[in-house]
Amino acid sequence: MNYVVGIDLGTSGVKCLLVDEGGKIIASAQTSYTPDFYPGGRVEQKPSVWWDNTLKTLKKLVEDNPPAKGKITAVATSGQMHSSVFMDKDNAVIRPALLWNDTRTTAQVKEIFELAGGADELLKMTCNLALEGFTLPKILWLKENEPENYEKINKVVMPKDYINYMLTGSLKTDVSDAAGTLLFDVRNCRWSEELCKKVGVSIDILPEVIPSTGIVGSVKKELCGEIGLAENCTVVAGGADNSCAAIGNGVIKKGQGVISIGTSGTVIGYVPEINSEVTGGVHLFNYSAPDSCYAMGCMLCAGEALNWTKRTFFENLSFDDLNVLAEKVPAGSGGLIFLPYLFGERSPHNDPNARGVFFGIFGGCEKGNIIRSVMEGVGFAIRDLYEEVVKFTALDEIFITGGGAKSKLWGQIFADILGVPLKVLNIEEGPSYGAAVIAIVGSGLAPDFESAKGSNVKAVREIIPSENTEIYKKIYPVFRQLYKSNKENFKLLIKND
Repeated sequence: MNYVVGIDLGTSGVKCLLVDEGGKIIASAQTSYTPDFYPGGRVEQKPSVWWDNTLKTLKKLVEDNPPAKGKITAVATSGQMHSSVFMDKDNAVIRPALLWNDTRTTAQVKEIFELAGGADELLKMTCNLALEGFTLPKILWLKENEPENYEKINKVVMPKDYINYMLTGSLKTDVSDAAGTLLFDVRNCRWSEELCKKVGVSIDILPEVIPSTGIVGSVKKELCGEIGLAENCTVVAGGADNSCAAIGNGVIKKGQGVISIGTSGTVIGYVPEINSEVTGGVHLFNYSAPDSCYAMGCMLCAGEALNWTKRTFFENLSFDDLNVLAEKVPAGSGGLIFLPYLFGERSPHNDPNARGVFFGIFGGCEKGNIIRSVMEGVGFAIRDLYEEVVKFTALDEIFITGGGAKSKLWGQIFADILGVPLKVLNIEEGPSYGAAVIAIVGSGLAPDFESAKGSNVKAVREIIPSENTEIYKKIYPVFRQLYKSNKENFKLLIKND
């Protein structure tokens, strides 16, 4: 029996998943760490922290599972998107990486739009709008604020590429991570020479791009022995965390999509080819599945909206208590509507000024009304994402995963608001399992993703929309109008804050 390992390199920790060649999960190990936060929205992390913890976690995984020692023939890594690792001519790290949630680059985002010739021209070149979190604004920030470090750059890579480099000595990236830099021509699957010239970034600092299932190299001999991997263990490129998560959730062909309800929320749909007008309402990135893309709508506050509600109003109640109270309230929450924009919003509004709102508070409003309105507000925002994604691909089979999917009530609310059946999956490993599936295919242990995952990922139940769908159809336009009505007021609030 051969094994593979899927590595999920996150912002606050690394997880390693041991999977056999048939796609069955055997064991996992994980280690936590903390990014460095500084004033002005600056968030950084030393790549050495990622490597030290990855190495430690891999060793622990093998030590705790002796039958796998010497039989792990492939690894692949899923990593946080957009974060930038600057490397010099000797492939040494120049400075700590600027992370995806670092927001120091507002001036550079404005500059990109101007240099590109406006939003429409940028969309033509990359299929995406500029945001503070993307890699290109970080490169320009370094160029303008730390010119001595910028001059040292030989290559800029993403976090998972750095781990692959440390394992193999080879520096490459994959299509899904390249797409998140804002320097990639998503339609033609190559670096955008046109945009590089317009923003004054040399295309030579960008690494070679290979498919997610492409081979980066073999693990260094001394590391194979130190960790307990098979000799010449193959390192498969892997992919961006959202891409790997979708693969791990079984989104591998046309018509499939997944809704993830964690701290934030996403709706992802498999896109065989981009043949619709690109407006920037969602992200369009190259996918880890061959010759395809994915449309991704992302809201910043999904599960966190309920966490905030509990923390602020119902600290002494459990989440089970919240569900019981919300179940007692009919669909529509008695006319109470919640806008879940507690941290601004990304898709589809791209509005950092947006704020949370309770609209329609009435004298008979009780705890259950508040709780259910929060659940419904997140549901309406997820529908916003869904409506944008289906502009690019019809979704015939939709999976739902994450902490929000564990609540039967909330799952039903999502199905009712969307008006479509939702399938709850049996696993929640997401990115690490997706990376493992990519490792299985890339190393030749299986011919394709369907064979690699086999029956290991499956729906355990299906949520069918109820008669409440008709109620939500009437409320959804009001939810949409509330943002439009308050957009300028949000700006005034921020201005006067």
